[in-house]
Order: sequence, then C-alpha cells, then structure tokens
Amino acid sequence: MISAQYFDIFRNMKSNEVVDSLAALAQESRLAIFRMLVKRGPEGYTPGQLGEKLNVASPTLSFHLKELQRARLIAVRREGRFLYYRPNFPHMNQLIGFLTENCCVLADKACQSQCG
Repeated sequence: MISAQYFDIFRNMKSNEVVDSLAALAQESRLAIFRMLVKRGPEGYTPGQLGEKLNVASPTLSFHLKELQRARLIAVRREGRFLYYRPNFPHMNQLIGFLTENCCVLADKACQSQCG
C-alpha cells in the first residue's frame, strides 16, 4: 500500500491522519462543534458555552469533544477551573493543504484560479 503524504515544513501528514480527521468531521454534531470553534478562533469556548450555543447535552458534547481532540482537530487549555476548547489551526491547515496540494496537476487546461 502506498502512503500518500503531504509535506509540510513542520511534519509529514499521513493519509491515516487525514482519514481520522475527516472521519471525525463526518458526523453532524462534531462538524457543527468544529465550525463553531473555528468561528470563535483561538479564544475558544468552554463546554458549557458550546452546549448552550449548540443545544447539545453535556455527556454528548463531552463525547464529541473527545473525538475531535483525538483527531487533533481541536486543542484544550485550562484557565483556573475552566477548560477552553479551540481549533487546532495548524492541523486544520495541514488537512486543507493535503486535500488541495495537487489541485489541477492532471488537468489539460490551467485551473489554478479554481484551486485557491
């Protein structure tokens, strides 16, 4: 089996990492959570804030946050007794880079404007 890799200055992204990340996002609640965190940016949200905004029960939210964290799509920081979840922007950008790195390389006509 050939392992497709996206080379980044910081590390290689392996296809199994891509599959894990995409699988984590292939669920409606996790996708909504991730998109909400991306909108919020590095400041992040506490689980209570996320649950309130997305109307997700605490146990369900905890499960989804754990899956997103396992897939390296989100990170958590502690401030006192509060946990703040935020997007892992470097991983997100590596994932996007992996998906688009060879955009149009086999095209008969130039299509770089569509690959932006």
